[in-house]
Amino acid sequence: MIDLHAHIDLYPDPVATTKECVDRNLFVLSVTTTPSAWSGTAALAKHAARIRTALGLHPQIAQERQSELALFEELLSSTRYVGEIGLDGGPELKGTWDIQRRVFDEILRMCSAAGGRIMTIHSRRAATQVLDSLAARSEAGAAILHWFSGTRRELQRAVDQGCWFSVGPAMLAGEKGRTMTAVMPPDRILTESDGPFAQINGRPLFPWDVETAEKALAKIWRVSDEEARHRLMENLRRLANHVAPEKSDVFSHDPKS
Repeated sequence: MIDLHAHIDLYPDPVATTKECVDRNLFVLSVTTTPSAWSGTAALAKHAARIRTALGLHPQIAQERQSELALFEELLSSTRYVGEIGLDGGPELKGTWDIQRRVFDEILRMCSAAGGRIMTIHSRRAATQVLDSLAARSEAGAAILHWFSGTRRELQRAVDQGCWFSVGPAMLAGEKGRTMTAVMPPDRILTESDGPFAQINGRPLFPWDVETAEKALAKIWRVSDEEARHRLMENLRRLANHVAPEKSDVFSHDPKS
């Protein structure tokens, strides 16, 4: 199974959650919300062969953490994965919009200068602006729009720009999420939990809950659960080779389970 977007460091017991992911042989992209959290979060997965840690600066705290851009640039050479980054157009964040834009554009500039990264991107109520920024920095790498909630027109533009998508149980629990997923290119979809923020029936999702998303995708694609999982593994292999593949990267390996 694959969880391409989980906040492992923000679970009540990150060590136990990491161990469970290892025991279940999950492929996990552990995202961070601030550069200062990256080293500690990466240490959680030091001996976890199938977990990678992404370097992030979440748009919802861009105003408070913009001073960490220098640290972001310093750490960027340590990882091929970036996230969670992006923009948030929620009304409660209107006052931070200009700072969000500056921070996101600066991160994309850094990724471009570094030769490109695999990026997991937040675009709540800001899909058009995120896509504008990505179009201006197409060399920044592979863009994965996590839990995409834009319009059908914005979705088509994202597809045309070559974006990838990660979908999870919470997104696929709703009719809109399933409808949007049905028109996403199947070869550019991966699963995510977005735990512990995302919930089902009031319970925070864990990385292994992506099995629910796999089953939902099987129904959408009209294939068996086994075929859906096989497709997702193939997608992960291709994504991992999108930006400067390294032999040592777990996501470039042929998984045996």
